[in-house]
Amino acid sequence: MPRRITVNAEQVHRLIAEQFPQWTDFPIEPVANGGWDNWTFRLGSGMLVRLPSASEYALAVEKEHRWLPPLASQLPLPIPAPLAKGEPGAGYPFSWSIYQWLDGEPASADRIADPVRFAVDLAGFVAALQSLDTADGPRPGKHNWFRGATLRTYEGQLESALEKLDRHVDVSLAREIWKTALDACWDGVDSWFHGDLAQGNLLLKDGQLAAVIDFGTCGVGDPACDLAIAWTLLTADGRQAFRERLSVDDASWARGRGWALWKTMATCSYTLGDTDEPALNARRVLTEIFNHR
Repeated sequence: MPRRITVNAEQVHRLIAEQFPQWTDFPIEPVANGGWDNWTFRLGSGMLVRLPSASEYALAVEKEHRWLPPLASQLPLPIPAPLAKGEPGAGYPFSWSIYQWLDGEPASADRIADPVRFAVDLAGFVAALQSLDTADGPRPGKHNWFRGATLRTYEGQLESALEKLDRHVDVSLAREIWKTALDACWDGVDSWFHGDLAQGNLLLKDGQLAAVIDFGTCGVGDPACDLAIAWTLLTADGRQAFRERLSVDDASWARGRGWALWKTMATCSYTLGDTDEPALNARRVLTEIFNHR
């Protein structure tokens, strides 16, 4: 687990004053539920400050500044637009970013107006992303926690979760789903992927998909990791529409289910015994993964 540091609004103000004095007088407010990989603050009414919370997460800063502008011009929905890149200072040790603010609220099942339309709109975004030129794109690595590489990267984590959850979940079924995912071969054709299509990174306006944020795990490789959302957020009808819109083959679908299983089992293992929303949601998602191919 990365060793995270904390950042407060006063420290962000000092960074802004030192490096971007033109924005010194803008108010700075922490963003509620701003994420884990970055500390997030609103800067004035139209900007966002993102500061990696650990050295591992800071590896994505250069990548985002390099690739988000050209990707944005070719995608059907807004994505974060970098406005400036900050350097270490004011006691903060990493590079950091200022982005344009994107309006919207994080997606959740109860906020989505039409689950099938949402699924189709999301699939349209994924299809557009996958169609982009991958030349010189960032290969899976430490910068994105090896998203887009083989699921075997996470085999140790899954095994640890299974041991902890033994007698709490159907471990035999989990192993069967995992084996099927590992055996499902990728054709080796690189595609762009987001790497963390989760409800917190999908913004809604009036119940409809309005923007996709947080590209820290993006890259080029096997795009099956972006299929995990089919089980973690979509309804049964939405899942079918999502798969049909993307024309996903059986092998890719199995790998996507494996990505969903790994992430959900990990969450279930460290929330075991909890009754808060993240724990309840993880158990709900696990039921979806177990019951729906």
